[in-house]
Amino acid sequence: MPQQKKTWNEKLAACKQWQVKPAPMSIAGMKAGQVMLVPDGELLSAAIRKIPKGNTPTIKQFRLDLAKSKNAEVCCPITTGILLRTIAEAAFESYEAGSKISEMTPIWRLLDESAPTWKKLSFDTDFLVNLREQETQ
Repeated sequence: MPQQKKTWNEKLAACKQWQVKPAPMSIAGMKAGQVMLVPDGELLSAAIRKIPKGNTPTIKQFRLDLAKSKNAEVCCPITTGILLRTIAEAAFESYEAGSKISEMTPIWRLLDESAPTWKKLSFDTDFLVNLREQETQ
C-alpha cells in the first residue's frame, strides 16, 4: 500500500529543531563562517505571530531580527524560504479545513509578491493579498 502524502501541517510539525552554527557558504548577503541561525517551523511561526497587525517587514529584516534574537549574526535564507512556504501552505490548509483567520499564523504580514516563495505557493495568492489589505487599510 502506498504511503499517504503528509499534509503541510504535518510537515511543519516534523521540522528539525532550530540550531545555531557557522554558515557553510556565502549566499544571500551572509558570509561563510558567520554565526548562523537555522530556524525551525515553530520558531518562525512564533516570530511571525509577533509581527503587529498592519506591519509588513521585509523578509531580509525579519531574518536579521530573528537571528539576533538567538545570538546569531545571520539567519539561513534557504531554510527560511522553505519554511515560509510550509507555513503559508499549512495556514491555507487550516483555513480550508475551517480554522478561523485569527487562529492562523499571519504569514500575509511577511510574504508578498516580491518573495521568491510567492511563486511556489499551490493556492491562489489573492487569499494572502486580501488578508494583507484588510490589515493595512
